[in-house]
Parts: sequence; C-alpha cells; structure tokens
Amino acid sequence: MAPMATRRPPNGQAPEPPLRVESREELVYLLGEACELEHGLLCEYLYAQFSLKRSVAEGVTPEQLARIQAWEATLIDVVKQEMLHLALATNILTAIGAAPHFERPNFPILSRWYPPDVQIALVPFGERALRHFMYLERPEGMPLEDAEGFAALGQMQPLRSDDPQLTAGAEEWHTVGHLYRGIEAGIAHLVDRHGEGGVFIGPPRAQATTQVFEWPQLTAVTDLASASRAIEVIVEQGEGARGDWVNSHFGKFVGILEDYLALRAADPSFEPARPVSPVYRREPPDIEAVTLIEDPLTSRVADLFNAVYEVILQLQSRYFVHHGETPDELETLAKTVKHLMNWVMRSLGPILTSLPVGPRLPGRTAGPAFEIVRPAFFVLPHREAAWKILRERLATLGGVAANLAGEPGLGALKVMAGNLDGFARDLGGHLDARASAIVTPT
Repeated sequence: MAPMATRRPPNGQAPEPPLRVESREELVYLLGEACELEHGLLCEYLYAQFSLKRSVAEGVTPEQLARIQAWEATLIDVVKQEMLHLALATNILTAIGAAPHFERPNFPILSRWYPPDVQIALVPFGERALRHFMYLERPEGMPLEDAEGFAALGQMQPLRSDDPQLTAGAEEWHTVGHLYRGIEAGIAHLVDRHGEGGVFIGPPRAQATTQVFEWPQLTAVTDLASASRAIEVIVEQGEGARGDWVNSHFGKFVGILEDYLALRAADPSFEPARPVSPVYRREPPDIEAVTLIEDPLTSRVADLFNAVYEVILQLQSRYFVHHGETPDELETLAKTVKHLMNWVMRSLGPILTSLPVGPRLPGRTAGPAFEIVRPAFFVLPHREAAWKILRERLATLGGVAANLAGEPGLGALKVMAGNLDGFARDLGGHLDARASAIVTPT
C-alpha cells in the first residue's frame, strides 16, 4: 500500500487514512474522480453566481447590492481557480497517458458515484449554499457538517488490501485535499516501482500551459516534481496551505458567510438570490424527479445555455486530444474557450435565472442545470472534422442567439450572437488557410 505523502502536514486536526494506488488504472480512476469533482464544484459556484440579484429593482438596497456584487467578484475568482484546477488535473491525466475527463453525472450527484458524504448539487446563493461549499472545500481532517439536506447516504466498500486491483475501484476519501494527497502518494509509489520514464508517458505538448491560458501556475506535468507542484496549487488554493486557510476557497466562503449573516441580522428580509430552481428541458436518464421547464421562451434560452456549455467542453476536449494543430490553432481553441466563458456564459446565466420556469412553479425562475446529454459528444477525435463541427456549431448558436435577441427583454443576446459568429469565423479562418495551402498537382 502506498503511504500518504508526509512532507506536508495536513491542515485539519488529523490526517485522513491513505488511499491505495497499486496500478496506473487506479491512478487514472482517482484522477477521473478529481476532474469530476473540480467540474462539479465549478458548476455549483457558477450556479450560485448566476442566481444573484442584479439591481435594486429586485428588492435590495443600494448598499446590499454593493455587497452582492462583492460576493460575486469573489465567486468569479474562485470559479477561475476551479478552471485552473481542472486544467492541472487534466495535465496530470495526460502526463500518465490517459484521456481528458470532462464527463460527469447529471446534477444532483447525491450518492454512489463518490464516497457517500461527498455530494454535489445546484443550490442558489445563500447560507445553505455557502455552508455546503465550505464543507466541500474544508481542510483535510477538519470536523465539519455539510449543509442541511446533504446527509451522507449509505456506506461504501473501499478497496481491500487483498484486492489485486487489475481493474480500478472506488476508494473512501473525504475532502478534496485527501483525494489529491492520495493521488500524489500514488504517483510517487508508481514512480518508485516503474521510474519516472515508465509513469510519465504522455506528450507534454498535449497539455495546457501558461503560454496559452495565462495562469502563471499552469505548467506541463512531466515528472514527479511537476505533478507535486500541480497538486500543491490545487490543494493550497482550495483548502489553504499548512493550516493557513484564510485566503483559500474555504476561507473565502467563511468570509462571505460571516458577511451574509451580518446583513441578514440587520435586515431579516434580505434575500440576495433570485428564487431559482435547477431545471431541465428533458428528463435525463441518470436522474429522477427533475423539474422540467414549461415556459417556451425560457426553454429556448436554456437550450442555448446548455449548447454553449456543451461546445465549451468540446473545445476543451479537442485542445487536450489535439493532433496536427499548429500553435496558432491551439491558441484559437484556448481563447475560444475563455471567451465563451467570459463573454457568453457569464452573461447568459443571469438572463436565464430571470426567466420563469412555468405555471406549475409560479414565482420560480430557471436555474441552469448544466445538462449532460451524452458524454461522448465531447470528444471530437479527427482534426479537420472536429474543426468543421465546432465552426458549424458556433455559427448555429450565433443564429439562435440572434433570433432570441428579438424577443422582449432579451436584447442583450444580440451582443452574444455577434461574439458567437466571431468565434465561428476565427475557426473558419484556420480551415480556409489550410485549404488554400493545399497545392493541387497539375
């Protein structure tokens, strides 16, 4: 059994038990869980951000609106770091020869996929959401209860020491730090057995780096030292370094909660979030008892949101499994992902949360469910076809946004339509350049 790394003391009161990593397959399994966890946290935080009220017309004072805007700025910072963490975890997956992992179960993820006390669900901004976020980001070993409605469900059977581990299986981890420190120890254990050349077999060029994504901490993983540095960034930004969690995600949520409770004490009627519910356009096969959208216009906007989310995952997958792209083309893929997040999704989410669910839920507005239609849609393996599909998809979404911009109250989608059309043209420019470079024999 691989020992837990001991060179960094845990932040909480007691270290968690070690995870067992005896094979590359188990390492890939745990990294896949890490990617799903980062992805799920990212969506949780975006959902809370999109649920926030945007003006005094929604029943808040100017002073309260200023606090809401400050909380949103902090959430955006956390979201950006979660994107960094997902990229770093994907770099590690790529480094050990595996594929990127952008799939996940649909929300809510309440049991079975992860340890029973690790649950992911979409909750509007408020005390319950903040306590849930604190629980998920808590330092390793810290005793803390999850928010109401997130009680652990059932038990799990972790891997046994007599299991030969030819195929991977679930393990009992409790915090983000616990999972990543187990991964780090597992990498070290496999390096001791096979050497760095036997473990780090993936191409460094197929990883996300600072040169393209502009995060200083985003570097290629090529050996044990660089893998440990990547994990250090993830754990320290999430739970804090060596017991100092004030500036970590956990600490930021503690600060927001204290501020929120103070405002509620001064004005018990204060509600910073819209009355949102996570809603689906169609009932997914892996979730029961979901809320479906009834309002036709809301359904169209939700469809556009989900399609934008899907194409972001397609672009990310293409970036990490690219083959034959030039440096300029890789930069275009990366920039398109960033611009879709910043220029389209960040504006589209609050528009959706302002729209009604339908007559059966009067007064409730639509929260994006980040629907996963089918995970295989994310992988586009063949370069020319992938670029044509992505260009086609972005152009289609631009047309849909332009049509929706003509509906009452949706004029802001006109700018999004122009952005989507521009992204399609950017990809098309690379396709045209390649076509013009082909010399036809005479």
